[in-house]
Amino acid sequence: ILVITLGSCLCAVGGIYTVIQTKARLTAEEWGENYFLVGPYVESNVRTQVELIEPTNPALKRAIDKMNSSGCKVYFGRWLIEGSPYVVLIDVAFTAWNLDKWKKELWDNFSIGVPWFDREANDAVLFGFLTAWLLGEVAQCEEPPHILAHFHEWLAGLGLALCRQRQLPVATIFTTHATLLGRYLCAGSVDFYNNLADFNVDKEAGDRQIYHRYCLERTAARCAHVFTTVSQITAVEAEHLLKRKPDIITPNGLNVKKFSAMHEFQNLHAQSKNRIQEFIRGHFYGHLDFNLDKCLFLFIAGRYEFSNKGADIFLEALARLNYLLRVNHSDVTVVAFFIMPARTNNFNVETLKGQAVRKQLWDTAQTVKERFGKKLYESLLVGQLPDVSKMLSKDDFTMMKRAIFATQRQCQPPICTHNMLEDSNDPILTCIRRIGLFNSSADRVKVIFHPEFLSSTSPLLPMDYEEFVRGCHLGVFPSYYEPWGYTPAECTVMGIPSISTNLSGFGCFMEEHIADPSAYGIYILDRRYRGVDESCNQLTSYLFQFCQQSRRARIIQRNRTERLSDLLDWRYLGRYYISARHMALAKAFPDTYFYQPHDSDTAQGFRYPRPASVPPSPSLSRHSSPRQSEAEEDDDRYDEDAEAEKDRLNIRQPLTLPSKKGPALPYTLPGANGEKNGATGVKN
Repeated sequence: ILVITLGSCLCAVGGIYTVIQTKARLTAEEWGENYFLVGPYVESNVRTQVELIEPTNPALKRAIDKMNSSGCKVYFGRWLIEGSPYVVLIDVAFTAWNLDKWKKELWDNFSIGVPWFDREANDAVLFGFLTAWLLGEVAQCEEPPHILAHFHEWLAGLGLALCRQRQLPVATIFTTHATLLGRYLCAGSVDFYNNLADFNVDKEAGDRQIYHRYCLERTAARCAHVFTTVSQITAVEAEHLLKRKPDIITPNGLNVKKFSAMHEFQNLHAQSKNRIQEFIRGHFYGHLDFNLDKCLFLFIAGRYEFSNKGADIFLEALARLNYLLRVNHSDVTVVAFFIMPARTNNFNVETLKGQAVRKQLWDTAQTVKERFGKKLYESLLVGQLPDVSKMLSKDDFTMMKRAIFATQRQCQPPICTHNMLEDSNDPILTCIRRIGLFNSSADRVKVIFHPEFLSSTSPLLPMDYEEFVRGCHLGVFPSYYEPWGYTPAECTVMGIPSISTNLSGFGCFMEEHIADPSAYGIYILDRRYRGVDESCNQLTSYLFQFCQQSRRARIIQRNRTERLSDLLDWRYLGRYYISARHMALAKAFPDTYFYQPHDSDTAQGFRYPRPASVPPSPSLSRHSSPRQSEAEEDDDRYDEDAEAEKDRLNIRQPLTLPSKKGPALPYTLPGANGEKNGATGVKN
């Protein structure tokens, strides 16, 4: 069996890339030399991420050689990531001369017309015909292997439809990570989930000028042997918009080993937090009138979809949180980061100046410290108590006065770290102007908009995304449209609490598997059955409760959050993909393979219980006292080792890969919607 995954590998942005990249190691371990990834050739990425080699599989080598001799450019190599999977990279632009011919064939066979100005759709047409060509060549070799092709998203989906139309002996799976029409409709401020059954999908797609893309996506979903999606909420959406109910739910996972720090994640949190605090010292110089030790860092990150990602209600909740903290005379300060890439032309000069002033102050303090330390050492060496008034010279005082003068600031600390293009129309900045969060000294909530992906080479905030997440206290992702949600999942495996919604795949998955998600640092916001204002009030309540937690309570909560990482490991979630592959093989080659779903007892009782100790959030019985006592904070009922052991007993064992000897695969696996298990094997 050849297992081939087709999608946007090497394009290092977005959830689809994360799925393919993180799952590659487990799949390569399972299938070994018979696993291949197919994607578009991007020269800049290939130079740094791929080792080009000769094809190792005879059938694939023959197919690649034949395509190259026919005027294509197809490359073969190893992707330099964990697992080192083989990759087949197709230069789409090199065969653009075939575009008109292939678009005509697409119209003749599927009645789908692609406009000339949609470059992304044109690339999808080229990639689809080239992948179908590749699979056809492999299937026509002298001893053809059984081919299992897994297509991710509409950009790769045309190849699937062509395989079925040409009746190639290929088992096909199509996975949608989000529907095109769903994303557009939610961004248009419609009541999406309450009107799913009523949308005229053809009209809605046509009104948004994506009808051709929608047709490509729907065709792939309808033609696939097995159709999967990443969450139950997206399965309902796909059933109504793509007119096919998914056969299996395949939740997204992560390589937890990459994020686990061998019980050092609390130390890593402290180290990363210190680096964020250094940035805060520079950003707020001249207005640093709050205690950084009582400062909480919140963040939201993702593609810049203002309403889909929930940035709108997050900002509104921050304004209400600011009011609550002020009227309650809280000494807690909240700094909220918005990490969403937008159009900019340069760094904000005032932001750069802040970091320069901070560095200058640090250098001044280090110089004075060295002089002071030398004089103190010499005084103690001769057995005399130092005269502190004589320890610093006039030059030292002059230097310190200059440093203090440099911290004087006439304006407020900037909200945006970059110069925005068309900042008057930017949704986040417009909302901030409306709610009045301008980083003034009276505000207990500060806002920093970083409209660029984080990088360790940045002169402002020199941290990569993983470091930054580790240093924050809470991730806030109140999305309205989020088929899965990798950002809260990444928070979880790094031990950082997060706020998600019951409209996100991650939130629904956690509600299904955890009896009391908030006790484990997974707050689920209700955006499905509540209005915007009610959801905003609920989010404000979550944030205010989090601000009231003691430091020890946050440490306990982070320990619990990190223990959930096993739930999100591909070693556990990979079994859903294995089940989808077996179902596809049984449908495509019924004379050779079988797939028999049956009821499972192993899923019973798989649910994390509420922790035995007192949850870290303030309990109702303590509302009457303004502050917990020190004795209450030292809650001796909390036993981390005992709780961790109970949690370990509540998760099924990681996936044990079958032996590579022999084709039979007799072990049981979860089936459609996670409700049934399937027994799969080879017929005699």
